[in-house]
Amino acid sequence: MTRTVVLLEGVSDIAAVQSVARARELDLADVRLVDLGGITNVQRELRELQRATADFDILGLCDAPEVRFVERALHAVGRPARDESDLAAYGFFVCRVDLEDELIRALGTDRVIEVIARLGLATKLATLRQQPAWQDRPLADQLHRFCGVASGRKELLAGALAEALDPERVPAPLAALIDRIARR
Repeated sequence: MTRTVVLLEGVSDIAAVQSVARARELDLADVRLVDLGGITNVQRELRELQRATADFDILGLCDAPEVRFVERALHAVGRPARDESDLAAYGFFVCRVDLEDELIRALGTDRVIEVIARLGLATKLATLRQQPAWQDRPLADQLHRFCGVASGRKELLAGALAEALDPERVPAPLAALIDRIARR
């Protein structure tokens, strides 16, 4: 029986949540991780959940540039969030930039490169880094771009980067979400 529903922007966020939950030995059997297919679908999903008769907690993760979609969605279902600072009270946690950025900063660029190499993607990263548009960009920006440039890579890397995190280095929004799931 589902007791908690977690609204996530996409499959890469689901992969990261699953990896951190596994590392903490957190059983997600009664947790439904929902791929919104983009944050703009959060209001539709919240309305559907509101109409459901089941009693469950609704949690979520979003990126700072998309906070307005979550605030509007919460207002639409009678949960008046004044601004971003209210979102945690409603179970929504905000990533600065996005989750991939949080993971890259938490691991550090050297560890991210190690994970990429372990996955057999070092040559592809080197190719991106040699492209004129990316040569002079900071390494963290190059890594962020690399995470999302090919189909399926964002999900693969989000899970692998989250798995590589030391427990005390899990980014704050992801850690807060996992803590909230664990307390249910």
